[in-house]
Amino acid sequence: MLKVMFSAKPAAWEEYRETLMTAFDAEGLDVDLSRDHDPAEVDYIVFAPNGPVSDFRPYTKTKAVLSLWAGVETVVGNETLTQPLLRMVDHGLTAGMVEWVVGHTLRHHLGMDAHITQQDGVWRDTVYPPIAAQRTVTILGIGALGAACGQALHGLGFPVRGWSRTPKQIENIECFSGDDGLRDTLSGAEVVILLLPDTPDTRHVLNAETLGLLARGGFVINPGRGPLIDDDSLLAALDRGQVAHATLDVFDVEPLPKDHPFWSHPNVTVTPHIASTTRADTASQVIAQQIKRGERGEPFLHVVDRQAGY
Repeated sequence: MLKVMFSAKPAAWEEYRETLMTAFDAEGLDVDLSRDHDPAEVDYIVFAPNGPVSDFRPYTKTKAVLSLWAGVETVVGNETLTQPLLRMVDHGLTAGMVEWVVGHTLRHHLGMDAHITQQDGVWRDTVYPPIAAQRTVTILGIGALGAACGQALHGLGFPVRGWSRTPKQIENIECFSGDDGLRDTLSGAEVVILLLPDTPDTRHVLNAETLGLLARGGFVINPGRGPLIDDDSLLAALDRGQVAHATLDVFDVEPLPKDHPFWSHPNVTVTPHIASTTRADTASQVIAQQIKRGERGEPFLHVVDRQAGY
């Protein structure tokens, strides 16, 4: 019998306990799932950074640590973690992110705020958008989530550009990479969506210089990571009209402090890190499938590159 350790906050245990066992049963896995196994006997750890495990050295038998979160920046630098660390790539999480990104992109593209938020009796029939084919969307970060969002936006008719640190080729997305590619993909951008991981190389990828490359009156949408944007530079760009509106789901400090100027800025929408969350039912299926691969001697999927940080 496999011993699987669940290391996350207590509320998550109540949410995941039954769905994980159902998924293990569906994959034909004989599993003893617990929050308090003897570390020396644990085969796999289902992990969230807010759980009790932070020192992985006692887990000498553990074959892999399976993250419940898509982001791994809070654990990837843990020197005690020598076991393979697997990112959560979950079709439920992906679907949620695609829906959030497409919804907010269309909101800005269609100019909904001009009509919906100003119920003042003024007939604003001069405010209308171009068609999607006339507005290019730029996605910084074209991994699993970014590529899925790009395909959905392409399906609606938007030309889509995508940037990554290393070269990629993705159908329906014009791909750029490297420092020069970042400038090229941001130059004249009207809608910029951030889905990069949080690494030293991506910190403040949107700053005073790069925000200045956008088309005047462009839109910024960030469901990725808070440190991708220099807050002061974004506020300055909003105040001078270089950026028309920013929709932000993630922040340097969360919850966003009550005195942060984003709360009161008329051209900022704050959402409370809900662009997409891990769904217990679909995530449990992914975890069970990864463990089954491990038990069959097959390579794990979505193994984190420790040097790259994701």
